[in-house]
Amino acid sequence: MIDCRNIFFRYGRRADWVLNDFNHEFSEGIHLIKGYSGCGKSTLLRIMGGYLKPHKGKVTIAGGNNDAKFQRRDLGFVFQQLNLLPLASLHRNLMIAAALGGVTGSRAKQNSQFYTEKLGLTEYSKRLPSSMSGGQQQRATIARALIKDPKVLFLDEPTSGLDDMNTEVILRVLKDYIGVGGRAAVICTHDHRLDKIADEVLDFNRFLPVERHLEALV
Repeated sequence: MIDCRNIFFRYGRRADWVLNDFNHEFSEGIHLIKGYSGCGKSTLLRIMGGYLKPHKGKVTIAGGNNDAKFQRRDLGFVFQQLNLLPLASLHRNLMIAAALGGVTGSRAKQNSQFYTEKLGLTEYSKRLPSSMSGGQQQRATIARALIKDPKVLFLDEPTSGLDDMNTEVILRVLKDYIGVGGRAAVICTHDHRLDKIADEVLDFNRFLPVERHLEALV
């Protein structure tokens, strides 16, 4: 579903390449990207989502391009920074995401109710993000990503800092969603608890040099 071909990227003309001729094809299912902090996991996710432009190479998704239309309708993206609208309630955050994704009316309300219930957020639907805990906001961003029924999910450290029980809730929701078929999720993570739902684990450490301060540990 997602084909990365000859991807090169670096932050600045004199900087080292973060991605140096990266090639990989992500099929349907759940894919984990692992590796040391700073190895390029989040950068790759943003390139695949169309939020960063590679210096060279191309990303093809489900036969098309990762353009603005794809971002609105077919992509659910969970950033580490969460990025919930601060002056909108949880319910309003979800409904805005649904409308931008082309989901309106009864379907949007149905999806909102379904995912807030599944993720334990029903009682917080009228709250602003600032009045919710960090864990609640993390689950809210996942509900926001799922509400438009995207073909592709990109998630950057979606369970970071969460306890085992809330992590299990998220894993079940993701597994059920991707299990429908015709969908793919790519997850950047250090969390070994996600391994059990993965169809593939891509280890960036296989082809990136270990940072000097870590060499004594490996």
